[in-house]
Amino acid sequence: MKVSKYWKAVAAAVVAGAGSLGTAMQDGVVTQGEGITAVLLALGALGVVWKVPNRQEPKDSA
Repeated sequence: MKVSKYWKAVAAAVVAGAGSLGTAMQDGVVTQGEGITAVLLALGALGVVWKVPNRQEPKDSA
């Protein structure tokens, strides 16, 4: 399965941001600090996953 590094990074950012916002919404209010934290987590996940290369498919040695 080939997943480009772009979509892999976007998916990681969405999951990190949504997870953080899900936790922040437990009391029904998202404060400014919680919003900033969600954005920073999403950007951090985007950057880290973007930087890690996809595993290369093994070539046939036959």
